[in-house]
Amino acid sequence: MGIPRKEAISLLDFILIAWLFAITSDAQAIVPALITFADSLGFTSYPLAYLSPRASGKNLLIGASFASAASGYDDRTAHLNNALSISQQVKHFQEYIKKLERIAGPKNASLIIKDALYVIGFGTADFNQNYYINPAINKVYTPDQYSSYLIGKFSSFIKDLYGLGARRIGVTSLPPLGCTPAARILYGRPHGQGGCVAKQNRDALLFNMKLNHTSSRLLKQLPGLKLAVFDIFKPFYDFIKSPSDYGFKETTRGCCRTGAVQNTAFLCNKRLRGTCRNATEYVFWDGVHLSEAANQFVADSLISQGISLII
Repeated sequence: MGIPRKEAISLLDFILIAWLFAITSDAQAIVPALITFADSLGFTSYPLAYLSPRASGKNLLIGASFASAASGYDDRTAHLNNALSISQQVKHFQEYIKKLERIAGPKNASLIIKDALYVIGFGTADFNQNYYINPAINKVYTPDQYSSYLIGKFSSFIKDLYGLGARRIGVTSLPPLGCTPAARILYGRPHGQGGCVAKQNRDALLFNMKLNHTSSRLLKQLPGLKLAVFDIFKPFYDFIKSPSDYGFKETTRGCCRTGAVQNTAFLCNKRLRGTCRNATEYVFWDGVHLSEAANQFVADSLISQGISLII
């Protein structure tokens, strides 16, 4: 995703090119939160999807969104969910660079790519929409082994972006996978009662630990790289454990409770029976997506964690 800047942001030709995924838990804490984050910095418009017919000419000067719902570090995740794989998204980014060179000239294009901010949000679909439901993988890899495999893909991806000129990269951690209403229903106690699913949260924490370690190593290996890990696990988990501290009352159910796992957000609207009338009191909008109120808190935490990328 790319967004233009106001004069208050000192980076020349600053844009944001983000890999964001619209139906995974990554997206629930990242897509809306990043928009709020950008709003807080003074941005007033946002880029088009790279595959949009309108994403051409000068529209590309403000960046592009390479989003594909339910993709992941593992190309098998994308194939399983009919999404664009991370490999294909890199190819689209390479195409984007060539188009940018034709529009702005090679020298200016190089500066734009170098000064851009890249935000990567992968991993949740790899677990929720692949590993946990796919015996071809979960019977072969332990969660520890699979997270190591994903981290290897992450490392290669960062090196690919770096080789294409990217220098300012933010990557999101995994959220507490076991705390969504959908996870409680599918993997928790009967009818989704009780607390978060501990095993899934342990898997997320293990992945996050490896993500932080590998990010530190990449910073030492790649000169000039700025790489920040956005911790979305903690603010997310804080909502669940201390909801009243943030003005929330409901943490186990979504405001929109349609479908077996409360996960049909596109059907939710204020006129639909089953949609709550007090969404600001809910942590979740549906089975996996945070409410707007919860996303505001996540966005606030992203600002402090990512400030090193834009100074």
